[in-house]
Amino acid sequence: MRVAIDTGVLAYAEGVGDAERCGAAIDLVARLPEPAVVLPAQVLGELMLVLTRKAGRTRAAARDAVLGWADSFDVIDSTWVSFQSALDLAVNHEFRMWDAVVMAVAAGDVTP
Repeated sequence: MRVAIDTGVLAYAEGVGDAERCGAAIDLVARLPEPAVVLPAQVLGELMLVLTRKAGRTRAAARDAVLGWADSFDVIDSTWVSFQSALDLAVNHEFRMWDAVVMAVAAGDVTP
């Protein structure tokens, strides 16, 4: 089983938010089985935006944080097949589209 970390978890782990949520995110990430964790490239792009826009970090500091996460876990790209699966998740289960992409990418390429 693969586990994808969502942008919110990474942002909290980066200290964006209240202390309780940040601590919980750090604890969660520390407990995840590293070989099973994947980071969708989309999530890292979203993290870059959160760190620069919401947290006010410089682009260079945000890039360094993103690259640090990419060094810690496998980064996977979205494919057309995973995007099609995400469309089905969004329609059939009413997930938000970008959350559905994260889930589809974590599940791996499957035929829609």
